[in-house]
Amino acid sequence: MSKFFRTLLQRTYLALITIPFKLMPSLAYMAFTGQGSTAQLCRHIARQGIQRVLVVSDKPLVNLGIVARAVDVLTEEGVSCTIYDGTLPDPTFAMVDDGLALQAQYNCDAVLAIGGGSSIDCAKTIASAATNGRDATKLVGYFKVKKAPLPLFALPTTSGTGSEATIAAVISDHHSHEKFFIADPKMLPSAVALDADLLLGMPAAITAATGMDALTHAIETYISLWGTDSSNAYGYAAVKMVFEYLPRAYKDGNDAVAREQMSIAAYYAGMAINDAGVGNVHAIAHQLGRHYGTPHGLANALVMPEVLRFMAKTSQQPLAKLGRLIEVATSSDSDLQATEKFIDAVADLNKRLGVPAQLDRLNEADIPEIAIAAVKECSGYPVPILMSHADCQAILRTLLISTEGAAALAS
Repeated sequence: MSKFFRTLLQRTYLALITIPFKLMPSLAYMAFTGQGSTAQLCRHIARQGIQRVLVVSDKPLVNLGIVARAVDVLTEEGVSCTIYDGTLPDPTFAMVDDGLALQAQYNCDAVLAIGGGSSIDCAKTIASAATNGRDATKLVGYFKVKKAPLPLFALPTTSGTGSEATIAAVISDHHSHEKFFIADPKMLPSAVALDADLLLGMPAAITAATGMDALTHAIETYISLWGTDSSNAYGYAAVKMVFEYLPRAYKDGNDAVAREQMSIAAYYAGMAINDAGVGNVHAIAHQLGRHYGTPHGLANALVMPEVLRFMAKTSQQPLAKLGRLIEVATSSDSDLQATEKFIDAVADLNKRLGVPAQLDRLNEADIPEIAIAAVKECSGYPVPILMSHADCQAILRTLLISTEGAAALAS
């Protein structure tokens, strides 16, 4: 099929699936911020008359005492808590089923996510499946959550995914590792707490990866065909905040101001996704996660500079605005120059954060298969330009370590 007809079909498809989003009511919910916001959220939950909460998290956060900060307040307020701590990166339908079993066993009437995007996505899906037949696989796709989920709340402990602000979740098949999207406005948490105290001391590598995930969301939404005044404003602000505060949070994990600003930036970028979706960076990054277990934020960071170079001409005006926003370009620069300077700034930020330029696990023989899956995925995204298989393979090959580099790593 020619690129012209491929593009025409994609634009028609996107126009059709956009209609329900344009008709849906404004999303309104409560966000607590600042010191003590964890306790504020927990008291808010108790005031809703909720009696039994399923807390969805992971073992490291339980062991670090992070989960206890919320559970102790809920217990004091008379709310019984059941903890599901089996969430792992790239949560699977099997994990959702395990959480559902606990929810049913203890008759939990609400769900609280404590963790990064994996825990929040798992919690969203548990809450939705609990009231919709208890088979999460039947929720895959758009607008499949027919009945309102159990009341859902979120305490993010990373600043990247923005899942606490989005209407979607990504769940993997535990055998094939294929990722599936579940998207419905009903999945939006009804209240969240952006508590920087939970982020203090986050390891530098996780800070970098999650922060670059937030930057990816901000940039992809800003250049999206679905962009609105609202999503553009959120994305624009998030780009500025990430460039200003991520290096600070990476350098000093206990910089409370930087942590708080990064949590807000990730939240803004997540809000933008609800209107504008994501794009080519995510389409490739998801496949790297599936094939090699590459953490999502790291995969986004690795791919983003080359994808932006591929999209530079079709997205020149918005990328140029971002270049001037972060002051790597000036008003005297042409849009092309400003775009190139912005992309170079993204690559430089990767370098400053210790993000490698290549993926050591990437195998040349896997590239055609990865490209096929990535192109298929991005055909459903509102991207300014579609990747062909050749385009995608060329981008992936920039991530290959040279023979000399591989030998050096081996030694």
